[in-house]
Amino acid sequence: MQTALYNPQKSRLETVQIEFTEANTTWFAESEDYHEISSITDFDDGLVIRERGNDYPVWIYGVSRASIGYSKSRALELRKSHPQG
Repeated sequence: MQTALYNPQKSRLETVQIEFTEANTTWFAESEDYHEISSITDFDDGLVIRERGNDYPVWIYGVSRASIGYSKSRALELRKSHPQG
């Protein structure tokens, strides 16, 4: 599926072809918090972090679900350290 996401390494939006599957994605339980992490996905030597709100997902290079221990809180820390422009 074509997905628009924010690439902080290039400071711009990009459209990529990505499939969100059981093999590459960890989904997190629903929450009331608008900025709660909804999923993390391994993609092209990086990690795509999606929030529940309307912000674009963020693609961070050189990180994987395994390298952050499949942790929602560590994904949130990464997300906050890579703000959208």
